[in-house]
Amino acid sequence: MFRRSHVRGGIAVARDESAIGRVGVLILRTRGPDGPGEVRIRIRGGSENYLAWSRRPLPRGTVVLVTEYLGPRTVDVMEWTDPLGEAPAIPGSTEVPRSGE
Repeated sequence: MFRRSHVRGGIAVARDESAIGRVGVLILRTRGPDGPGEVRIRIRGGSENYLAWSRRPLPRGTVVLVTEYLGPRTVDVMEWTDPLGEAPAIPGSTEVPRSGE
């Protein structure tokens, strides 16, 4: 979903909220309030990387949920554990691995 919400130098910039609710994997650790990491999420038929901020430091490889869109290619994330736990994988799937897989 795109909304006009950011204005830079008098030019409206589209706000891309389609990342909210996506599950991804940190490819660079986050440092909590001291700095962002980087998350890869499956979106728009492919994979994209976003700067990822979190409330507390999270290590590389952590499965995270995107909770907020903060601006161009920047999101807020939290650690995510699949509530289905040991749900079976779909052979050939390109989905983000669930915890315990």
